[in-house]
Amino acid sequence: MTYDRLVCANCAAPVSEGRCPVCRANRERLQQENPLAGFNPMALIALVAVLVAAVALLAHQTV
Repeated sequence: MTYDRLVCANCAAPVSEGRCPVCRANRERLQQENPLAGFNPMALIALVAVLVAAVALLAHQTV
């Protein structure tokens, strides 16, 4: 889960903004648990698509 959509129960602001100490602590915790949490899901999908295309191209060249 990405933390950019989470809302802080303490200040009712998005956790990604880090407005209060609770937000900042949770944002830090989420980043430590999952280093990919800050990435946009569409960027991750695009990265996977590029990697699949590169593997397909390499496989086609070796045949």
